[in-house]
Amino acid sequence: MRAMTAPGTLPVLAVTGLAKEARLASGTGVQAIGAGGNPERLRALLAARPEPGCRAVVSIGIAGGLDPALQPGDVLVATAIVMPTRSYLADPAITAAWMRALAGSGLTVREAVLAGVDAAVIDVSAKAALRSATGSAGVDMESHVAAAYAAEHGLPFAALRIVCDPADRAIPAFAAQALKPDGEPDIRAVLTAIARQPSQIPALIRLARDSGRAFQSLTRCRARLGIALGVPAV
Repeated sequence: MRAMTAPGTLPVLAVTGLAKEARLASGTGVQAIGAGGNPERLRALLAARPEPGCRAVVSIGIAGGLDPALQPGDVLVATAIVMPTRSYLADPAITAAWMRALAGSGLTVREAVLAGVDAAVIDVSAKAALRSATGSAGVDMESHVAAAYAAEHGLPFAALRIVCDPADRAIPAFAAQALKPDGEPDIRAVLTAIARQPSQIPALIRLARDSGRAFQSLTRCRARLGIALGVPAV
């Protein structure tokens, strides 16, 4: 039986991959969870919540860029999440509220379709192929899982993702995997990989720069969204 709690008093569930994303998303009216960039772990965490205890599910964090026009730090407000076998529409009321909140922020903000994947898309050719197959502007590894959970429980869903690595830039394979289960970076794994492949250092520096820009934008978005991540009460 569902708890008899007024919908407006329930928090918004913010689904993230990185611990830093979860910390930024957290706040009044928000419960954040993350799974360290592991969709299967995320599915297990959500399956452990048979009673969602939330009034909406949102995916928030960084993403890979697929549209060549996008730059690190650009903001994507999802209209839909697409996968090879199905797609999920974002809640139009949340999307509209976010677009209003971010207007005049000085950030590049656009509505766009996002692709959801279970494995990191790290090289330029793979990004181009995914863009061609789906028409998506960006890609991440949590939004499709969050959208499926929201659909299962009849909850509104939305996604806000900030471009980190642009379409024309590959990221080192070890960087995509160097995460602890809680989403914190695994510094030892990064250092070990660098020792084995020093040639990856320039790519890692570029990734750090792009990530910094993405998180600057995410921080500014979070400040403008405010209580409950700006999700309107139903």
